[in-house]
Amino acid sequence: MNRLNISSLNDMKLVAIGGGTGLSTMLRGLKKFTTNITAVVTVADNGGGSGILREEMKMLPPGDIRNCILALANTEPTMEKLFGYRFIEGRLAGQSFGNLFLAAMTSICGNFEEAVQKVSEVLAVKGKVLPVTKQDVQLCAIFKDGEVVCGETQIVEKSKQKQTPIKEVYLAPKNPEPLDEVLKAIESADAIILGPGSLYTSILPNILVNNVPEAIRNSKAIKIYIGNVMTQPGETDGFDLLMHVDELEHYGGKGIIDFIIANNDPIPKEILERYYKDGASEISYDTKKINERGFKLIEASVLKIYEDKGLIRHDPEKLAKTIIDVIMNYCQ
Repeated sequence: MNRLNISSLNDMKLVAIGGGTGLSTMLRGLKKFTTNITAVVTVADNGGGSGILREEMKMLPPGDIRNCILALANTEPTMEKLFGYRFIEGRLAGQSFGNLFLAAMTSICGNFEEAVQKVSEVLAVKGKVLPVTKQDVQLCAIFKDGEVVCGETQIVEKSKQKQTPIKEVYLAPKNPEPLDEVLKAIESADAIILGPGSLYTSILPNILVNNVPEAIRNSKAIKIYIGNVMTQPGETDGFDLLMHVDELEHYGGKGIIDFIIANNDPIPKEILERYYKDGASEISYDTKKINERGFKLIEASVLKIYEDKGLIRHDPEKLAKTIIDVIMNYCQ
């Protein structure tokens, strides 16, 4: 692990890798500390409005990218509401204005990555949002009973139905090439953050892109994994925190993680019971085993509890502060 030479918070170069709502939630907190953020986002999503645009317009799925752009945006509240607006009637029901804007900009620019850059300029994004690859990829999973399922949405649905563990995941076509900017951002980063988010469908699709895991391991940055709070029904049933890390090392190699941030906030019993009914359970961890493996475990209060909705999420500001504290306290 390398010591960092950071004279101020805004000199700190952060790369956050993932997808789904977890990544965008964390970005909302991190942008309050530094504008030097690069979000590297999976493009394996094939569900919802993103899936429709992907199929009909032969473009990369815009949903996760849109969420990250909005998370890092520094624009008027009305403009942010507009880009987050989701139609509720007619043939556009379920589709978001932000997705459609990205689709239109892709047609105008001729490619998705330039469209993302232009939309980021419109919304005065603090930092940069990059698709991990510009190739059209699908996530595939081999279950332990031998069945192969392709498509992120189909994998999630099948996982819940089958109650059979995932044996392996891969991208089709295999070994897609990353954006050059992604590799450059990783190489020059002071800290690389994996997660939070679904292990198989948000984080690993980035690690499966050619040269990305090697770039992470070879980077002088410290590597931080944000542990999930609850298991994913059908996908990570029975997983503790170290089993998540084992999967990341299986695909990304040793040296892909230095620090692990784990929540130590208590969760109200009534909320836990709601998650239990959906097949999820709280992710446990053994501090001694984690430390014996050479990782530095950081236990912290990072949750936001929505008692009225019966939901738990990572708190953007608490999580961001914990990440910054790790970087500044352990790596100066």
